[in-house]
Amino acid sequence: MSESNQLPELPSAPRLRLGAELERIAEQLRALARSQDELHDLYEAVLSREVKLSVVLELIVSTAMQLVGARYGALGVLDEQGDSLALFLPVGLSEQERAGLAGVELPRGRGLLGHLIAHPAPLRVDGISGHPDSAGFPPGHPPMRTLLGAPITIRGKIYGDLYLSERRDGRPFDGRDEGLIVALAGAAALAIDDARLYEQARRDAERFQRLLLPCLPDHLEPFDAAAAYRAASTPDHVGGDWYDALLVPDRACAAVIGDVVGHDLQAAAAMAQTRNMLRALLCDRRTSPGAVLTHLDRTLQAITDSPVTTACLARIEPAPSAGWMLRWSTAGHPPPLVITPDRRACHLLVDPDLPLGVDSTPRRHNHAHPLPADATVVFFTDGLVEHRDHSLEAGLQRLAAIAAAHAELPVADLVRVLIEEHPSDGHDDMAVLALRVPSSRPSRPGKQMHRTKQSYCSDRKRSPVV
Repeated sequence: MSESNQLPELPSAPRLRLGAELERIAEQLRALARSQDELHDLYEAVLSREVKLSVVLELIVSTAMQLVGARYGALGVLDEQGDSLALFLPVGLSEQERAGLAGVELPRGRGLLGHLIAHPAPLRVDGISGHPDSAGFPPGHPPMRTLLGAPITIRGKIYGDLYLSERRDGRPFDGRDEGLIVALAGAAALAIDDARLYEQARRDAERFQRLLLPCLPDHLEPFDAAAAYRAASTPDHVGGDWYDALLVPDRACAAVIGDVVGHDLQAAAAMAQTRNMLRALLCDRRTSPGAVLTHLDRTLQAITDSPVTTACLARIEPAPSAGWMLRWSTAGHPPPLVITPDRRACHLLVDPDLPLGVDSTPRRHNHAHPLPADATVVFFTDGLVEHRDHSLEAGLQRLAAIAAAHAELPVADLVRVLIEEHPSDGHDDMAVLALRVPSSRPSRPGKQMHRTKQSYCSDRKRSPVV
C-alpha cells in the first residue's frame, strides 16, 4: 500500500479524553449501584426501627459524597418557620479542619445556603466567591470553590437541603452530578420521613408510659420515698417497668416494683392494669406480700391476658422490739438492696418464686429482714444492672458499691445517682424506687415472718442469716 493510501492516525489526545470520560461514567454507575444498596439498607433499617434520625441524615450525606466524589458534604434542616437552618450536619472535615472551626457558630442559612432556602431548586455553582449571594467563609473554614445543592422535600414541604462541595478530581460539578443528587434527595426524603414518624411515635409512646407511672404520694410519713425512670437507649423500646408506694390501712408502707415482659404499648398498658389491680388488693387485704401476689396472679390470669410480669412486693413495718422490719415476696424479680447508715449496701438474695402469669398454683414465700433506723431500701428493675458483657452478679456488685458510696444522700438524690451511674449497658428500661425509714422508734410491733436466705454486700461479705 502506498503512503497516499494509508489512513491518517487519529490524534491520541481525544481518544484519551474519551477513555477518561467513559471511565468516569463507569465509576459513577458503580457508585450509583453502591449508593442504591446503601439507601436500600438504610430504608430497611428505618422500617425495622433500628436507625435514629441523626444516623439517617449523616448516612444520606456520606452517600451523596460517595456518589459524585465530593470531598465535603452537609445537610441542613430548616426550622419550623422554614426560613433558616435549625440543624447543620457537616461531613468530610478532617480533625485539623474541625479544630480550625472550633468556636465558630454553625451556619444558620445566610449566603448561598440562604439562596437555596429562598429558592428551593437544584443549585450548581462553579465559583462560590463570584456568586452574587455569596457571603464568604468564617476564619478557619477550609477553602471551597464549587457547590452543588438540592432541596429535600417531604409531603410537599421543604425539610432541608443537601450540600456538596469540591469534587476530588478538581473538576466542577456537572449535569450528571446534579441529576444524581436530585434523585438521591428524593429517595432520602422517604427514609427521613419514616425515621421522623417513628421517632415521634416512640416519643409519644414513652410519654404515654411515663404518664402511667404513679406520682409517689406526699403522705408517706414517716417514710421518705423517691423514684426514677429512664427509657432504654434502643430506639424501638417502650417498656413495662413500673413502681408504686403507699400507706396501707394498718399504716405499714407497701412498696412494689415490677417489669412486664415486652417492649411495646401492650406492655405499658398491662403495666398500668397490673399496678391498679395491686393497689386495690393492698388497700383491701391486710395479708402478707406473698398472699397478695398470689391473689394478684390468679386474678390477672382469670380476667386479663396480661403478659408475664416480674415483681417484688414489700412491706416496711415496726419490728417487734425496736427498729423496723422489711417483709417481701419476689416473683422472679431482682432482690431488694438495703443501705445502712454505716455505708454498707447488701442485696437480700433469696430464691425467687415464679413470675406472675406463669403458674398461680405454687405457694409464694415471704421473707423478712430487720432494718435499723435511717436505713434505705432500694427496689429496681433488671435494666439497671444487666450488661451483655458482664454477669448479673457483677452488675449487682457494682450497684451495691455505688449505693454504699452515696449512702448519705437524700433519697431523691440517691435514686438520681443510681440511675445516672448505673452499671448496665442501657439496652433496657430502668426503674428505681427507694424508701428510707425514720430515725425515731416506731410505736407498734409486728409479727415476724419467713427469714431471708442470704444477702450480698458491697464489701463482698455475706451477711449472717436473719
